[in-house]
Amino acid sequence: MIHTGAKPCTCSNCSKSFVCKENLAQHQKVHTGEKPFTCSECGKHFPNKRYLLTHRRVHSDQQGFLAHQTNPACERPFSCSECGKQFKSKYNSEYHKKIHTENKKYLCPVCGKSFRKQSCFIVHERTHTGEKPYACPECGRCFSQNASLISHQRLHTGEKPFTCLECGRNFTQRISLVVHQRVHSGDRPYKCQECGKGFTQRIGLVQHQRRHTGEKPFTCSECGKSFTLHDSLVKHLRTHTGEKPYICSECGKRFCQSSQLTAHKRFHHVSQHNLEENMPV
Repeated sequence: MIHTGAKPCTCSNCSKSFVCKENLAQHQKVHTGEKPFTCSECGKHFPNKRYLLTHRRVHSDQQGFLAHQTNPACERPFSCSECGKQFKSKYNSEYHKKIHTENKKYLCPVCGKSFRKQSCFIVHERTHTGEKPYACPECGRCFSQNASLISHQRLHTGEKPFTCLECGRNFTQRISLVVHQRVHSGDRPYKCQECGKGFTQRIGLVQHQRRHTGEKPFTCSECGKSFTLHDSLVKHLRTHTGEKPYICSECGKRFCQSSQLTAHKRFHHVSQHNLEENMPV
């Protein structure tokens, strides 16, 4: 299908538009609440088959994790004879072996990584040279790939071409939509090998694993205190700088953290309520 940007199919409930009738039909289930696809494992319902198939991985991953606890080899029985990497299916194992057998004639002289396509090699080289030939005409920010520039420009245009058919929410990037859809499907593909807890994003798994390792990679240059999360370090640094970015719209008082501002706003709410209670009738 050639994408012209036209969206002729409009929802009569919310006026949202779609490229084809199939997408409109899927979207309309948001309003009707129809969920005809049922999981045979837990009975959970879904509006389309794709979400059901994605959800089923939750059960297969849980079963695989339990099996792996008693017999680690049963979860990934297919191994690569070259590097030892293991796979769940023979197909994935055979596909992986092409990495070792296929000719990669473009070799990076800096790090030794090789590529089959010259275009991929050229893009990779920019990680060493720092070259960013694609510049945003709006703000001047530069990027190493044209695709990154196109994605960035949506911040200026407000365009959000990727739509969730479950709830209608829009996104500027496809990967953001993919991650969001895991909220509906229940899919948590990133599993902790220590406790089996699953996460929708890799960053969530990385942060969680620090609870097991005790790693605190973010260190304050002022006092040497370390933190597991970058956000925690940012908040801590305000105790040294005195920065108070959160401002009360009622009285102008400033706070270091958003939680402090939220608590302070309750003071205005209570004060206003007491004032109304004591007003003469």
